[in-house]
Order: sequence, then structure tokens, then C-alpha cells
Amino acid sequence: MRDPIDAETIAATIRHALHLGAGRPSPGELAEAAETLTGHIALLITEAREAAHGSRPVCVEAADCAGRFHGIERQMKQGLGDGALSAHVQVHLLARDCQWLLAHHTARVGW
Repeated sequence: MRDPIDAETIAATIRHALHLGAGRPSPGELAEAAETLTGHIALLITEAREAAHGSRPVCVEAADCAGRFHGIERQMKQGLGDGALSAHVQVHLLARDCQWLLAHHTARVGW
């Protein structure tokens, strides 16, 4: 059975988003990166929540998982803010959350 989560595409999105911090991307580029990352996170977090309740947990402690998931979901709802700096920070945080979820996904199912 093929994994419905495309780890390579998600990893490329994360790399691109983190690379945006090295330059001066337009607000549109940041918004697009945030939207794409949010979509990937939504897919990964759903799968991670299911795994957390299954036989192969994502986190050692269930409370750790619940807290981390809550923080990621809260971050997804933040928006880009009013300025370039807040948009850069938000995209970076989304990329790191996505990276964490992808790392746990690939640890469970392989690359």
C-alpha cells in the first residue's frame, strides 16, 4: 500500500520555506509558503494523532503529544501578522512544526 503522505514533497516545501528566511521574499511568497505548510501540517497532524492512539505512539508520553499537537494547531491559526518580520517568523515556525511532524511520520513508516 502506498503512503498517502508524500514525504519528499513535504520535505522540499520545508526546505523552501526555511530558505525564504535567507532572502527578502515578497509577502505573496510568504503567504504561499504558509498556506502550503499549513496544508501539509493538517495532513501530518491528523495521521500523528491517530498514531498517538495506536500501537506505535509518536511521543513517549501521551501528555507530551497532546501538548505538542495543541501548540502546532494554535500556531497554524496565527496568521502572518502585520509586518515582514512577523510573516518570516510565522513561516519559520510552521516549517519547524511541519519538520517535526514529518520526522515522526518517516520514523513510523519509513521514507
